[in-house]
Amino acid sequence: MSNDKTIGWIGTGLMGGPMCRNLIKAGFTLHAYNPTIAKVAPLEALGAKREASVAALAASAPIVVSMVPDDKALHTVALGSGGVLANAKPGAVFVDMSTVTPIASEAVATEAEARNIAYVRAPVSGGVALAEAAKLTVIASGPKDAYERALPAFAAMSAKQFYLGPAEQARYLKLSLNMMVGAMGALLGEALAFGRKGGLDWATMLDVFNQSAIASPLIGYKSGPLKARDFTATFTSKMMAKDFDLLLSTAKETSVPLPVSALIRQLYATSIAQGRGEDDFFSLAAVIEALAGLKPEAPVKS
Repeated sequence: MSNDKTIGWIGTGLMGGPMCRNLIKAGFTLHAYNPTIAKVAPLEALGAKREASVAALAASAPIVVSMVPDDKALHTVALGSGGVLANAKPGAVFVDMSTVTPIASEAVATEAEARNIAYVRAPVSGGVALAEAAKLTVIASGPKDAYERALPAFAAMSAKQFYLGPAEQARYLKLSLNMMVGAMGALLGEALAFGRKGGLDWATMLDVFNQSAIASPLIGYKSGPLKARDFTATFTSKMMAKDFDLLLSTAKETSVPLPVSALIRQLYATSIAQGRGEDDFFSLAAVIEALAGLKPEAPVKS
């Protein structure tokens, strides 16, 4: 369709905002909706059109994208008389880029099929910094032809795009990725506390980790803030706890045992209880350090 360069976008917050800016930069015409009007204003200044409701937005574009916090929010924007599916034109593509459970997503898929709307599940891997730089990874599933229609938009927001299959495959992979990322936050925290008890320097340990078999983009990206003891959130402990809840509820429904993930979820609960819920999830290192009876080392300036 020639007008696929027009995108309707729901959810212009922490991640949605920079993703929208990259679409505008790439020449897409953007219609945007957020219940908090102030979060749309910066996009209006760049040429986006603010829509007054989800229904109005859904009728405005051949491709509608949502980036919302959780299962409940997805159902709110997708279903019902005021939702995307009831108001999008037949033949439109609805892309949801949120992190939600496969079960919640399946309900949207059923309604989308009944209304002749193509439904693409396309969560992303990467935080705010990668969203700003258009270097996210998009992992998508759903009808292949609808994915291909949305691919130019994905390319404007990301460095890599993967098509995984016709149904909920992207939901499972996204939760698997967040499981691994959250586990790394916990395990690195334990390793740093253990090493410090043995007389090692926090910053030196991070340098060695980055030159060893465990080196990874994630540890490399987080090493600078950890050395500086800067726990400003790119993804909060509360958000990670929420994703582990999604993961564990899905595992329960599908009879997959996840004992390690259940234990890690309790560590994030400890972090939240200690007042670090709004800190970056890698602040778990400081939580475990405190549990080990260690005083924080002085920050290392880069």
